[in-house]
Amino acid sequence: MIDRSVTTVIDEELCTGCDLCVRVCPLETISMENGKAAVTGSESLSCGHCAAVCPEGAVSVKATDESFLSFSTFDEDQKWLKHGDFDTSQLVRLMRSRRSCRNYKEKPVDRNILEDLVKIGITAPSGTNSQGWTFTILPSRDAVFSLANQIARYFKGLNNMAEKSHIRLLMRLTGNRELDFYYKNYYETVKETLSDWENNGRDRLFHGATSAIIVGYKPGAACPAEDALLATQNILLGAHSMGLGSCLIGFAVSAIKRDPKIQLTVGIPADEKVYAVIALGWPHEKYFGLAGRKKAVIRYWEK
Repeated sequence: MIDRSVTTVIDEELCTGCDLCVRVCPLETISMENGKAAVTGSESLSCGHCAAVCPEGAVSVKATDESFLSFSTFDEDQKWLKHGDFDTSQLVRLMRSRRSCRNYKEKPVDRNILEDLVKIGITAPSGTNSQGWTFTILPSRDAVFSLANQIARYFKGLNNMAEKSHIRLLMRLTGNRELDFYYKNYYETVKETLSDWENNGRDRLFHGATSAIIVGYKPGAACPAEDALLATQNILLGAHSMGLGSCLIGFAVSAIKRDPKIQLTVGIPADEKVYAVIALGWPHEKYFGLAGRKKAVIRYWEK
């Protein structure tokens, strides 16, 4: 159940009755009474639109915690950036410059940086402002190595199952082609990766990253996957701007999804769902140009 408690407070002495807060409130929590804004609704998204739009500072939302968005590693400019008041070319440059990093230095990432990345993540929008995301930080290479070991064990078991043709056949006959698809598309690559991991100490899963952030979501949200991945994108872009390399580890998400014991061992409760695992570290690679993209499908539809 999403908490819709009303924690909005309006200072009548400061309120000038401009009604801007009423116009931006998505749940009509606020209305005009006797020429002043008043809290009259029974539900609130706690989105903070009302507080942000008030030119007099007359509105506050007690459910939000401004102190949490206090960054340790950089000074934030807290002036609102109006629509169109940013260099789009530089925004696109940041997006295109960020690459999946698969070569990291051994230098650890400071915990303050990792926590600031989480704070950057939660500036993302979320469906009905549920903000139910969770972030589990693996702050050291040892922690990342431990998780990688568990994921390797999972895929070793999956490969042992996938290489048995009679099991694949049985699953196909029951209408489940997932194992067959895995065998055709991933089995050999995973086999080589596991061999490198066990015999050569080569990390082809986390690529030697010295830290990681696991992005999950608590139950009860309208669109948890979308919310978690929006926060993840914020972290990826924030990491690049701070000098870090990053890489989404899809195989880790798959292993955690199919073996719930893995998330329990890193302290994630069973009722949460993991949507992204981000490898992070100081990059040991440098690019000199921007990569292209395949053509996208673009459609128009008019009634």
